[in-house]
Amino acid sequence: MNNKVLKTLEYENIIKLLEEKAGSEPAKKMCRELRPMTEIHEIEDAQRNTADALERLIKKGSISFGSNRDFGYALKSLEIGSTLTATELLRFARFLTNVGRVKAWGVREKEEEEADSLDDYFDLLEPLKRTAEEINRCILNEDGDMADDASPTLKSIRKNKQITSDKIHSQLNQMVNGSLRTYLQDAVVTMRDNRYCIPVKAEYKGQITGMVHDQSSTGATVFIEPQAVVDLNNRIRELEIEEEKEIQVILATLSGELGVHTTELKTDMDFMTKLDFIFAKGQLALEQNASRPVFNTEHRINIRRGRHPLLDKKKVVPIDVPLGEDYDLLVITGPNTGGKTVTLKTVGLFTLMGQAGLHIPAGDRSELSIFEEVFADIGDEQSIEQSLSTFSSHMRSIVHILENADDNSLCLFDELGAGTDPTEGAALAIAILDHLHSRGIRTMATTHYSELKLYALSTDFVQNACCEFDVETLSPTYRLLIGIPGKSNAFAISRKLGLSDTIIEAAKAQISDDSEHFEDVIADLERSRVQMERDKEEIARQKLEILEKTKALDEKTAKLNDSKDRILREANEEARDILAEAKEYADETIRIMQKAGSNISMKDLEARRQNLRGKMNDKNEKIARKRDEKEPVGLNPKDLHIGDMVKIVSMGMKGTVSTLPDAKGNLYVQCGIIRSQTNIKDLAAVQEQEITGPGMPKSSGGSGKIKMSKALSVSYECNLIGKNVDEALAILDKYLDDAYLSHMSQVRIVHGKGTGTLRNAVQNYLKRCSYVKSYRAGEHGEGDAGVTIAEFK
Repeated sequence: MNNKVLKTLEYENIIKLLEEKAGSEPAKKMCRELRPMTEIHEIEDAQRNTADALERLIKKGSISFGSNRDFGYALKSLEIGSTLTATELLRFARFLTNVGRVKAWGVREKEEEEADSLDDYFDLLEPLKRTAEEINRCILNEDGDMADDASPTLKSIRKNKQITSDKIHSQLNQMVNGSLRTYLQDAVVTMRDNRYCIPVKAEYKGQITGMVHDQSSTGATVFIEPQAVVDLNNRIRELEIEEEKEIQVILATLSGELGVHTTELKTDMDFMTKLDFIFAKGQLALEQNASRPVFNTEHRINIRRGRHPLLDKKKVVPIDVPLGEDYDLLVITGPNTGGKTVTLKTVGLFTLMGQAGLHIPAGDRSELSIFEEVFADIGDEQSIEQSLSTFSSHMRSIVHILENADDNSLCLFDELGAGTDPTEGAALAIAILDHLHSRGIRTMATTHYSELKLYALSTDFVQNACCEFDVETLSPTYRLLIGIPGKSNAFAISRKLGLSDTIIEAAKAQISDDSEHFEDVIADLERSRVQMERDKEEIARQKLEILEKTKALDEKTAKLNDSKDRILREANEEARDILAEAKEYADETIRIMQKAGSNISMKDLEARRQNLRGKMNDKNEKIARKRDEKEPVGLNPKDLHIGDMVKIVSMGMKGTVSTLPDAKGNLYVQCGIIRSQTNIKDLAAVQEQEITGPGMPKSSGGSGKIKMSKALSVSYECNLIGKNVDEALAILDKYLDDAYLSHMSQVRIVHGKGTGTLRNAVQNYLKRCSYVKSYRAGEHGEGDAGVTIAEFK
């Protein structure tokens, strides 16, 4: 890729941003050397690395590579067996410690996670943990201070050195604070030439035996090493020499241990640098909200919502740029400062970034193609006076492009043909574009010439585009519109700025009718497009509103259905529990009665019956409190008569009133074969119905109709106990007629057990009755053999 286009498209500024993300100098150097590639497998590998680094950064956050550096000279020293300094060793130790952190950071938290392209980089890192720990144990800081326990010998030397120093201090302190005090300038012990001395007044220097090492600037004080501590000072000097030798031994030992692993160190340096570089690309993609482009070799570009990476991402307007699918040449027109040049630079810079392995700040599934060369003739400096020298400079660049471009190139021209006579410039521009078009070279060009708009309209595989401009606000919207030639809007802008209509009309008169008609057609197309955009936005808004309402309605319906199912389920469960409890208590009462037989008193039976009734009433009252408030509940005692049809709301059962309510409102209601006690507050009136008996005419009046109120007075039970056969059959005959006319499905005939005579007579009568379908003896809980259940047809 030629260096001129890298500078023209500001690729170097992208590299500077990338370099800032790298943590180590070797990685920064890799960033500075990054250039676009042309082999698709290399590009895809680099893009995959960037994508995997971005994913890891999003999941786990960043990691530091700052301790990585160029250890080239130190490594060569290790390879030839040289001893490193304490500072160099400590830098290696810190580097290896960082290698360990990076390796641990790269380990996947879950084994089932899918491997990525960076796993091998992390796996090949070797922290040399034991060697790094040993160096860190021995060397305290980069100043080269060695720990006392770096070796037993060093520890012993320093201990002896401390003991000797303490002896010197002890003797000198005795001198300073004793008989020599009057000879001294100050009562202190000081150092001169790394030997312990005392400050003696010059006039008394002959009074103290020892070596003079120094004197003050005034000559009033001389620094004397007393003869008594000379041997001890000599001993300290000997120990210092031994200490230095032992430190060198330790450094040589540590260097030897490190030198064994030069291969691992080179590998660590290499992969730490590469990882730092790759994660710098990931950091840049994260900052720019960039995505991985899809590459092809068909020279097809399809940028979706692309943003120039050097502009403020909060302010830049995303653009869509397709090229190479339906057309290979795109002519962009429109007013100045409308975004034409930015569009050219965005396409060119995206191509360079993508081929360098960097993500691009664009929408997902944006497509880029691989070009061996990108050429750009873009002049950022736009002046009012266009001189011949400027035109010549542009033409030299264009000639270079035409000589070197081929079908694997991308060519970008800004204001093609500008800087000379408009007629000649337009003709040259058309000829240049037609030449490139005939060679199948992907090309984008910006222009103000109407001739180029016509060329794009009349030539196959050439397309117009424009940068949208709002005449009302005199400001560009920076939106790129494909398929629509743009207007310079010079007249409209001038009128908006206050230029008189007379001058504007005079200017329009200078334009040929064909040109004016062409501009009018463009203006009409623009107005139609704007209206279509507004209609489209309105349709999208209404569609979104409908979807939201539909979603809300679906949620409401689902919620109602859930509530309905829950209420029914809870009601069924409560009813089941009530019936189960009632059955259990009833069965228990029956078992007690059967067990007691005739020995149980009527008083006990009545007590148990009242106890059972109390439990049922308690349940009924609880259910009554949950009943539907919309259902009219509660009757006036004055309006209630025996035989009236009512509904026990809490039980959901219909029946006839058997007794009138007492002072508390309690009464009995006959529901089929069950006689239930309830409260008047739990009753609801049931509308009377008129029924037609068998054989009765279906007339609207007369005796053919029987009032339901009369029929409802019929009980579901006929008690014949105490009657002889003749009396019982007469009662039974009338009862069955009334019950049948009341549309009862079955009745309960109580005749008792006794000798069985009355039971046989009843059953023989039922056998002969024409509207009795069947009959049977009562079951357990219904009265057993003392009851016959008859079912009507």
